[in-house]
Amino acid sequence: MKNRYFFLFIIFIAVNLFAQDEITKNAELKPSKFNYEYLDFRSDQAVKTRVDVFLQVPYNEIQFIKKGDDFEANYTATVSIFDKEREKLIAEKIWNEKVATKDFSQTTSSRNFNLSLRSFELPPGEYTFRSAFEDKDSRQTHSKEDVIKVRDVSADFAISDIMIVEKKTIVNGENKILPNIKKQVSARQGGLLIFYEIYSDTNSVFQIEYNISNKNDVFVSEKTMKQLKKGTNRIFYTVPDSTISMGDYEISVTLRDIGDHDLATAKQSFVSRWLGFPSTAKDIDEAIEQLVYIASPSEIDYINDGKTKDEKIERFREFWKKKDPVPSTEENEVFNEYFRRVSIANANFSHYVKGWKTDRGMVLIILGNPDNIERHPFEVDSKPYQVWDYYQLNQSFVFVDETGFGDYRLVTPLTGDLYRYRYRY
Repeated sequence: MKNRYFFLFIIFIAVNLFAQDEITKNAELKPSKFNYEYLDFRSDQAVKTRVDVFLQVPYNEIQFIKKGDDFEANYTATVSIFDKEREKLIAEKIWNEKVATKDFSQTTSSRNFNLSLRSFELPPGEYTFRSAFEDKDSRQTHSKEDVIKVRDVSADFAISDIMIVEKKTIVNGENKILPNIKKQVSARQGGLLIFYEIYSDTNSVFQIEYNISNKNDVFVSEKTMKQLKKGTNRIFYTVPDSTISMGDYEISVTLRDIGDHDLATAKQSFVSRWLGFPSTAKDIDEAIEQLVYIASPSEIDYINDGKTKDEKIERFREFWKKKDPVPSTEENEVFNEYFRRVSIANANFSHYVKGWKTDRGMVLIILGNPDNIERHPFEVDSKPYQVWDYYQLNQSFVFVDETGFGDYRLVTPLTGDLYRYRYRY
């Protein structure tokens, strides 16, 4: 029980999350409503692993009601664990969360969230995890399912899962952690703070190696000697990441004895981003390319003509600064909404090209979510097609899958004023 309550955390402003349009009859285009993380640690129970489940629900995804001097939101969270085939319920926890604030602007902010934790004791193996929350006022329910492999960390020498840490503080001599649930870090933050546990069956000095790599190269490699005690060793470590740029990476921790024999290894993926950059872009060139639906050719050429990466980045930021509808605030709503649409397009329409480059992606990014979608996948004597309706524009757009492989093409191209980016959220 002591291990479980070690993870007390602070709820405060953290990672950007994008606002969400409601789409009538169109679950396909709805992005994620919340974030979650599953981390394995050694259990106090024999032959079991403790799985810590974190649920992060953004304020702008729950409904706040004025109550006295406060604005209050209530939701019910559920974590259900099934066998891999989802034939049998193994464990389930349901609990209520109440969020209150005196500042109305906080209730609609995409930066605020409520974070909760529940732990499960499970034998190692593969399970289907279903995480969900239901807003008590709107009655809207949002859920996600994943097949998760629960690791066995009961060996004489073992390493828990690695937690990417957003912030650590010490209160009354106790560590309090805010985990980075999205595992997105700034490429200029100067270091990557992680937390993990090493389990040892002896008191001795060991070698610990830290590596940060992508699919092809190792960018950071550090070795350190550490005295470990018998039992559980809780470790915070800051790994330098100043040499890596934007992209997908993996951090590994390897435990070795003094004879340089590998004893245990743990790995965790994360995403490195430049501050002020969209999570959809892997590098500055891709981010600039994605401006095609909002920037003029001359504006894109100006950004691309920067002589260095830093100069391109600065011109990219200047472009979006001019688009900010409320420059006095931290958030740039037009920026957030534009790249939210790029993210939805990539998630839903990618096949042999990225979703934002497809015809449906183009229309979604320029005009926003349609008010209604009619799908006709199996019409007699007709190729699959979709009709997107935009009621305020009094326009409908027809997409036809000519190849039968999901490559829906716009029958009538966007022209004139219809090709003007529209900001609505």
